[in-house]
Amino acid sequence: MAGDDSQVQTKKGSSKNTNNSKESTLKQKSPAEFFAENKNIAGFDNPGKSLYTTVRELVENALDSAESISELPEVEVTIQEIGKSKFNSMIGLIDRERVDTQLYDDYETEKAREKRLVKEARASEIQAKNLASGKKNKEPGVSKVLKARGEANYYKVTCRDNGKGMPHDDIPNMFGRVLSGTKYGLKQTRGKFGLGAKMALIWSKMSTGLPIEISSSMKSQNYVTFCRLDIDIHRNIPHIHLHEKKANKERWHGAEIHVVIEGNWTTYRSKILHYMRQMAVITPYAQFLFRFISETPEKNVTIKFTRRTDVMPPIPIETKHHPSSVDLLLIKRLITDTSKKTLLQFLQNEFVNINKNLAARLIGEMGPDFSPSMAVKTVTSQQMVRIHQLFRQAKFDDPSGDCLSPAGEYNLRLGIIKELHPDMVATHSGSAQVFEGHPFIVEAGVSVGGRDVKQGINIFRFANRIPLLFEQGGDVVTRTALKRINWNSYKINQTQDKIGVFVSIVSTKIPFKGTGKEYIGDDISEIATAVKSAIQQCCIQLKSKIVKRLQAREQQERKRSLTRYIPDATGAVYDVLRQMTEEHTTKRKRYREEDINMLDKVSKFVITKETLKEKLAEHVEQVDYEMALEYATQSGVSEEPREKIYIQHLNPNNSNIIDLHSPTFVFRLIL
Repeated sequence: MAGDDSQVQTKKGSSKNTNNSKESTLKQKSPAEFFAENKNIAGFDNPGKSLYTTVRELVENALDSAESISELPEVEVTIQEIGKSKFNSMIGLIDRERVDTQLYDDYETEKAREKRLVKEARASEIQAKNLASGKKNKEPGVSKVLKARGEANYYKVTCRDNGKGMPHDDIPNMFGRVLSGTKYGLKQTRGKFGLGAKMALIWSKMSTGLPIEISSSMKSQNYVTFCRLDIDIHRNIPHIHLHEKKANKERWHGAEIHVVIEGNWTTYRSKILHYMRQMAVITPYAQFLFRFISETPEKNVTIKFTRRTDVMPPIPIETKHHPSSVDLLLIKRLITDTSKKTLLQFLQNEFVNINKNLAARLIGEMGPDFSPSMAVKTVTSQQMVRIHQLFRQAKFDDPSGDCLSPAGEYNLRLGIIKELHPDMVATHSGSAQVFEGHPFIVEAGVSVGGRDVKQGINIFRFANRIPLLFEQGGDVVTRTALKRINWNSYKINQTQDKIGVFVSIVSTKIPFKGTGKEYIGDDISEIATAVKSAIQQCCIQLKSKIVKRLQAREQQERKRSLTRYIPDATGAVYDVLRQMTEEHTTKRKRYREEDINMLDKVSKFVITKETLKEKLAEHVEQVDYEMALEYATQSGVSEEPREKIYIQHLNPNNSNIIDLHSPTFVFRLIL
């Protein structure tokens, strides 16, 4: 019996071990698979947002590509609507008529149809009555059963640029392998996740199954690379359909990308157009051509955002890490990747603001286990913790902002004027500041009035020179503009004036909040303070302009009021003079010598009503000028500070051109 019991226990134990082994089987996911399952992280929440994000990613890649070779960007974006029949033909499906109509979500019963027709007839009668009585008709409601739940909209998105282009052999991995690219150094970049067009390819794979098509050519290449590929999501590798070289007869350089995705133009039309407009504001040196091609020509959209300047910001420079911004994992990776031999050389060459003398002092502070000549590859995990602790506690100089590339006051001002046509605009560019070891620069612009601007405060946010359109309520710019600025003190009416607030933040690390990285949090005091200061500086400039405008307006009102009474005053004075002349002629009354001379001029028509009008008008001008001067003296309105002008060559190799730069204009002198 005991043997049987033990045998039973052994069987039970073995079965339990088998279950545990099945449960403990580990599975791995590729990066592509992770982002495919969590596409909302990268901004692909729904078809409409996916269409917007695809356009955004392609446009930003195009700008980066052109700016990397100092080429003035020319970007063409086309969204072409693809009907169901055309899409089916693209994937090789034959259109099929419905057989069982009741199976579909948009099936309408006879009773529901009668009810809908009665409702539509009643609405038509009301509209006819309103039209007859002159009342305004309301917009007719859209029927709820226009489209089946599973019926999708498809679009072909095309983006063409004049940028750097891509090497022939690198194209498959650049598009078909997630988390591989050229933008992973520490520098200011437009991207949020480093995915670029890869996520658009993943979404295309998920929603249509169609491959992406890339044409690219680099400068001085005599061929154009054409590549058609999709991505193996589970293995995170490209699946190449075609990869070939074609003759480059036009000597074109750049990239052209075609991708077919599911989207929703109707719901995200305004967002896409706002994005293009705001991109034109922050990059006035670029030229954008946007087209939407619909199956119904009446819905086609074509907008051209013309270039207004050829002054481009400098290219962002890759920089080294600041000691206060690193963590243990980064220290370990830097030690693994460094080519330096000793710890002293490692500290001196892999970090900013650590010179040889400071590196030696830091090593001395680390303890007896460290020495300047010790091999950096022999540093243990415990020693890395000591280095990290010292980095967090020691005092280092702040990193400089030389590695950053802000838009510049000139470009920001020009972009605002170009797109909004405001009555007044002021801009300010702050100096480089630091948070958590990362440098950042805040630029701001405030405009009053303009075209297509609503009453109240209109906020335009930019991070590393890209527009932020979503989750505005929690953003540091929104909260600062609405809650921390006393607009009335700057003679600006917060509710009635059309106010545009533009804030651009550039940094090697933008502290985005939320999974979608659509806003900058309000919890970093350094950034909040810099944003408030930049907006206030703009408001101070505007206040001076507004006060001068009010002064001119009051001066005009005074002059208008005085001028209004000139004819009446002239007639009254002239009648008195004529009466005095008659009294003098009839010798009924005697006058002084000066008065007699004046009365003689009246009798001889040397002084007339017209001459009196002229004299009174001159007097009004003089009084008006003196009152305006006194008002300016009392109100303390002074001349605005003069701005420095810097002389700089646009192209150092071209000695025939000299540019005179200031924050608000560029004057080009051609020798």
